[in-house]
Amino acid sequence: MSAAGPTGGEAAGRARLRLYVAGTSLRSTRTIESVRRLCERRLGGLCDLEVVDIYQQSGLAGTDGVVAAPTLVRLSPLPARRLAGDLSDEQRILEGLGLQSLVRDSADGGNDER
Repeated sequence: MSAAGPTGGEAAGRARLRLYVAGTSLRSTRTIESVRRLCERRLGGLCDLEVVDIYQQSGLAGTDGVVAAPTLVRLSPLPARRLAGDLSDEQRILEGLGLQSLVRDSADGGNDER
């Protein structure tokens, strides 16, 4: 659950993300951990992440235009953006969803690990 409500009144400088996964497979679990780590380490907690299992909430997936899992959707700031497939590359996620402005260099001492 997020402190920001569904009214669209999210705090400035925050991102609202929704991660779609397919069940509780090893791939889904790894993807969830990878995206959570990105939110905590690179974004310094400046995002709200909601995880959705498409098997349990297929209607929500349809509403967001998601046809494959895993898919990460940036709900806010608008416009919404989607990124599907391998979500282990943090730089790909940051660029693909336009989240570079939220990156906190101090979160990892300014070092990019390879």
